[in-house]
Amino acid sequence: MACGKTWLITGTSSGLGKWLATEALRQGENVILTARNPADIAALAALYPQTALAARLDVTDEAGIAAAVAAGLAKFGRIDVLVNNAGYALRGAAEECSLEEVRREFDVDFFGPVRCIQAVLPHMREFRSGLIINYSSIAALSYTAGSPFYSAAKSALEAFSDSMRLEVEPLGIKVMVVEPGPFHTNFHDRSISITPTNIADYAPTAHKRKVRLANPESAGTGFGDPQKAALVVLKAASEATPPRHLVLGSHAWQRAEAALKQRLKELEDWKRLSVQSDKEG
Repeated sequence: MACGKTWLITGTSSGLGKWLATEALRQGENVILTARNPADIAALAALYPQTALAARLDVTDEAGIAAAVAAGLAKFGRIDVLVNNAGYALRGAAEECSLEEVRREFDVDFFGPVRCIQAVLPHMREFRSGLIINYSSIAALSYTAGSPFYSAAKSALEAFSDSMRLEVEPLGIKVMVVEPGPFHTNFHDRSISITPTNIADYAPTAHKRKVRLANPESAGTGFGDPQKAALVVLKAASEATPPRHLVLGSHAWQRAEAALKQRLKELEDWKRLSVQSDKEG
């Protein structure tokens, strides 16, 4: 058995997941690299034959998830950290997206992590330790027109994470939600699905989001460094008490602060009406 903690990370063929896996391996950790196409992660796995394992994993396939978990346990003996990173963003106005598209969004971004968690939790409970890291998005806190179902799926993942935390923390298992803003990765080219339906009334709002950035470097300021993001997540994960919510990037932090201040102000502004529903006496 190799030394170090063992990480199972979904979606390690590109983007934030690939950088996280790479930096974890560089730091001597064991990593179960996963992707829908194992050929996409074979080169990284070959660099670390003792501490890396490449496994096929599609978060919509329960049997495939179980097989990847079993393979990881066979090689490393345990799984200490589960990172649910795989996902994509559906873009289009609420009225434009079909129910099939919406179901697919939730199947990957919400039910995908649920499947992985349910596959790994029995092993973490056995050892009474573990860390589950769910990659959400700043879109779960600060909303934009044109991504209502992506925001909804990520918001559902956050609510699920916060509630589940109350169940598993007494068992020695921690849960951390990561909320990234935009980063210089190929997410904007590879992981965005744009509905083909176009309703002219949404041109000034939702349609501004119906774009892909083949080269995010051209987007100017505000996009973060994915390698630095990986190092931040690794540092947070190493803390005795990891943050429950970790915002990634100054752009995301500013959006989160503004959204939370706005929500608190609204709460205070309408308190006089909210409390009128109390039963007197």
